[in-house]
Amino acid sequence: MSVRAKKHLGQHFLTDENIARKIADSLTENGYDNVLEIGPGMGVLTKYLLEKKPKVTVMELDSESVTYLQETFPLEHIKLNTSAEKFTIIEGDFLKQDLQATFSGKQVAIIGNFPYNISSQIVFKAIEKREFVPEFSGMFQKEVAQRIAEKKGSKTYGILSVLTQAFFDVEYLFTVPPTVFNPPPKVDSGVIRLIRKENYTLPVDETLFFRVVKTAFNQRRKMLRSSLKSFNLSVTLKEDPIFAMRPEQLSVQDFVDLTSKIANNGTENH
Repeated sequence: MSVRAKKHLGQHFLTDENIARKIADSLTENGYDNVLEIGPGMGVLTKYLLEKKPKVTVMELDSESVTYLQETFPLEHIKLNTSAEKFTIIEGDFLKQDLQATFSGKQVAIIGNFPYNISSQIVFKAIEKREFVPEFSGMFQKEVAQRIAEKKGSKTYGILSVLTQAFFDVEYLFTVPPTVFNPPPKVDSGVIRLIRKENYTLPVDETLFFRVVKTAFNQRRKMLRSSLKSFNLSVTLKEDPIFAMRPEQLSVQDFVDLTSKIANNGTENH
């Protein structure tokens, strides 16, 4: 049995065993047990995760892939099964899944060859649930992977870069050509690894921080005093040199400082 790739699900099945092994090896050995693979398809990455980690859960939306995995892996990995919990298949949508409930509040590393059409949303959910996600590794469209890892000063540095790097250390690992997929995508792919920072909370209101970052980059060519005018900045605050900058010129720490200044905006009027 094989599974037909479905365009509406953004499926491109990885066929290169060496690359699958390299992606599995991108997870560190930091003492957490649970690994969640999103979109396993026909399990080319799954089998290397089962060799590497004590407990592997895969989440797949495609019922045909779920049937394939159920038929293939219990037989193939019978020697590795130390308990019934070793390998779990969940048919469902990661974006609608309650991570805390699924893993009983335990830490879980996320990995996968992510569907391009929802890859950014997967990252945003990992950020939202970061207290449960110490590590995140996987394959994206190359330009998205580069954007997540990009530093200030670049045209590709943006919302995804700042919000990810506020809570995770990001490393771009390697590039993957289209030829190792079936069907091949029209672009290169890139594999990145996110390691959660030791301190993954911010010293400012995080909801306000998210709003400031998103509002600033929504008009990225404008200076901040213009793009952030909806925050009703005081005349004095707008004279601060940071408001003469454009968003791609600001580091994550600069955005934290900016959020703090905006939060204190009311008190500075007095």
